[in-house]
Amino acid sequence: MKVTQEKLPASQLGLEIEVPSEMSKKAYDQAIAQFSRQASIPGFRKGKVPRQVLLQRLGASRVKAAALEDLIQDCVEKAIESEDIQALGNFQLLSSFEELISGYQPGEPLTFSVSVDVPPEVELQDYANLQVKAEEAKYDPAEVDNFLEERRKEQATLIPVEERPAQKGDVAIVDYEGKIIPEPGAEPEPLPGGEAQDFQIELEEGRFIEGFVEGVIGMNPEETKEISVNFPQDYPNEDLQGKEARFQVTLKELKEKELPELDDDFAQAVSEFETLDELRSSIESQHKERAERETKANKEGAILKELVKVVEVDLPQTLVDREVDNMLQQSAMQLANYGIDVNKLYTKENLPALREQTKPEAMEKLKQSLALKKVSDRENIEVTDSDINARIEELKDQLPSDLDMQRLREAVRSELQKEKALAWLEEHATIELVSPGTLAAEEGETEAEQAEASSDAIETTAVEPESQASE
Repeated sequence: MKVTQEKLPASQLGLEIEVPSEMSKKAYDQAIAQFSRQASIPGFRKGKVPRQVLLQRLGASRVKAAALEDLIQDCVEKAIESEDIQALGNFQLLSSFEELISGYQPGEPLTFSVSVDVPPEVELQDYANLQVKAEEAKYDPAEVDNFLEERRKEQATLIPVEERPAQKGDVAIVDYEGKIIPEPGAEPEPLPGGEAQDFQIELEEGRFIEGFVEGVIGMNPEETKEISVNFPQDYPNEDLQGKEARFQVTLKELKEKELPELDDDFAQAVSEFETLDELRSSIESQHKERAERETKANKEGAILKELVKVVEVDLPQTLVDREVDNMLQQSAMQLANYGIDVNKLYTKENLPALREQTKPEAMEKLKQSLALKKVSDRENIEVTDSDINARIEELKDQLPSDLDMQRLREAVRSELQKEKALAWLEEHATIELVSPGTLAAEEGETEAEQAEASSDAIETTAVEPESQASE
């Protein structure tokens, strides 16, 4: 069997395979024998049907097709093995199967062509001194005070209020009945679900439809008042978006929050710490660590984004499809954990569109991964068995008991190799830390400049014919 290789686009390898006459005949004879064992033809026992009768009943084309399917599969597998080809996924037949059937003569040589996806060649330009900007997440001491204040509110005691009107921060018990104005000037109609008795609401912004809380503030206990509000344009119920509503509200009870003292007793009530200083120190450490993690993630994200700009790789479709599958599977698991019925989202009708939407991100992740692998190879970055063992030890409580340890070790080795490559890039990169929101603003300015340039080009193009005509 002779195999000729040819490089094709999209990291494919073309294989032209010349099948010798003896293999051609053997495949046909095996197909005949298989059909003979299975065929039920009146007057003949299975396995005893004469070849000529079998061909008359089944048709020569059907037998040839079966022989060719087995022959092509067998020859491709042998070619991949003998040529030491790292094939990804299954092969694709490039030759016309119908033409192969019509030209197939058992006992005569046969030539056909297939393509297989192979690992892509990765080319990296200068990656040793990437220059990036990353947003720095800074610790704000006010975060500790805000956290403690929220815990104080949770521990607050509600005290009835009778001698003053409602004010911001109070807790109100109200009855209300709402009506909707379907269109300007129309008569109010009952608002579905817009009625409640003994409804408790904190008089804080964002606790209800905008305008409702503001209307309750200033009311006195046992007072009834009509409050007009407008549903926001992005309200979940599309029928109510932007519509005016009027609520008849009765303030039945009013309570104010009595917050506990910020002392050691409070610390013991809301945490495992004995003193307020210990609690403060712990919260401060957590917020500082979170800021450091966010900054680190921002730096790594910026490096990966820049790294993709200096990598050249022709991604094979097999790898892209696998990455899309992995991403959709991970999303499905996350959605299921939130209680969402994944089967209603990942339907036969929706899946093609979901795959297409996921494809750009999948390709970006593949480029990042392949580029990191290339950096690791070039810089001789090593992952030791002790590194792998330590990571598995960290993950052991999260791993199922029946996991294939060999596959796990390979996966951990690959992940650690990428992490070390990313750390190497960070160590050699020039990173400018900027304030949060800076990069988004810069990207917005860039997009605006591009849009303006595009608009100028259109205007220039539009006036050219007139200018030429005037000349």
